[in-house]
Amino acid sequence: MRLKTFSIGGVHPEENKLSAEKVTVKAELPKVAIFPLGQHIGAPAKPVVAKGDKVKVGTLIAEANGFVSAPIYSSVSGTVAKIDTSIDATGYRKPVIIINVEGDEWEESIDRSDKLELLSEHPELTPEVIIDKVKNAGVTGMGGAGFPTFIKLCPPPTAKAECVIINAVECEPYITADYRLMMEHPDEILVGLDLLMKAAKVEKGYIGIEDNKPAAIELFMQKTASDSRIEIVPLAKKYPQGGEKQLVDAVIGRQVPAPPAIPVNVGAIVQNVGTAFAVYEAVMKNKPLFERYTTVTGKYIKEPGNFLVRMGTTFGQMIETCGGLPEGDNKVLAGGPMMGKAVTSLDVPVCKGTNSITVLTDDEARRKEPQPCIRCAKCVSACPMGLEPYLLATLSAYQNWERAEAEDIVSCISCGSCQFTCPSHRPILDNILQGKAAVMGIIRARNAKK
Repeated sequence: MRLKTFSIGGVHPEENKLSAEKVTVKAELPKVAIFPLGQHIGAPAKPVVAKGDKVKVGTLIAEANGFVSAPIYSSVSGTVAKIDTSIDATGYRKPVIIINVEGDEWEESIDRSDKLELLSEHPELTPEVIIDKVKNAGVTGMGGAGFPTFIKLCPPPTAKAECVIINAVECEPYITADYRLMMEHPDEILVGLDLLMKAAKVEKGYIGIEDNKPAAIELFMQKTASDSRIEIVPLAKKYPQGGEKQLVDAVIGRQVPAPPAIPVNVGAIVQNVGTAFAVYEAVMKNKPLFERYTTVTGKYIKEPGNFLVRMGTTFGQMIETCGGLPEGDNKVLAGGPMMGKAVTSLDVPVCKGTNSITVLTDDEARRKEPQPCIRCAKCVSACPMGLEPYLLATLSAYQNWERAEAEDIVSCISCGSCQFTCPSHRPILDNILQGKAAVMGIIRARNAKK
């Protein structure tokens, strides 16, 4: 089997797919559910409920507040306790809706049956209807970025979509939620891809899967054997293959230019495999996005596993479900060890983009003392964007924003490959992220004056 991969950079972190063979189980309902209003890229949602209001599972509690925004639905039934602020994965207090859970009563409009709905059986689902349903259901990118899905299905007039690529790579070392979703719901994912292709008005679909998931590759090849429109693309194990630009390169061999270019500028619309499943449920089952597949893992977690989690459930509850925190100091990540964010509180809730809760012990997480750069250029070789990380980090440290912009700091995808490979343990990515934020602020201010 010939394996494809992206052409520039990449690293090989040690795999720790501890929960790969753990069948997904439904997580217990929380007693109190916390819903941040900013679970997506763009403007935070606007509350449409007030203290004392009764809600059901699937009730709209916050509406989209702008074009780049997404509505939020309750994942529980109960009473709105208050609209307040609470710490999210960034460590800052952000607006939230807090609901006291009472029972588990669902909105009657949601189809809770297991019957598989096929696109061929629903001629009424035009591209416009599909996009509208996806938008109204609050579906966002499920791989972590949280970009509203409907926007990707409406490319600018200057770009023409030619294919949809499903990101089933899951290249982070610990996460297995997407793998379990593929093994447990392949038919729904394929209908989701069908819906995305129809919405995007394309006739070609790809599913990229790394070869550390041979069972998933075989399953999807069997399922699509008679469909010439769909191609399953086995990929070599290499991080960060799940990055949009890297996946486009690996699957169809096209290079996405520097920002503001996006994959559709070279003909591709990329969607996470979890997003394809959420699109199926939104369109075919009238089910808003209020729960997701999440991995809870770590080398010293007693019972790592995969869960179908209602959004608003706290990290603390999910970790307790798996046996609690290991003894001693721990670092809890929203996401995996390469791109995840360390949380400051276990009261942080599971949101649309929470694909994993990863627990690292102090020994695993503690950084070694930084040493002087030895000019080895390993960070340059590892960078999947073809940048010079050592230079961008230095320019950021000295606040040389003009040169940092000229050296294309905004193309950094924050994958951490540079820092991972640095033998001197320098905080390369930390500096670059600060510099990238500063440069992007300068660019926004400059564009606002035009």
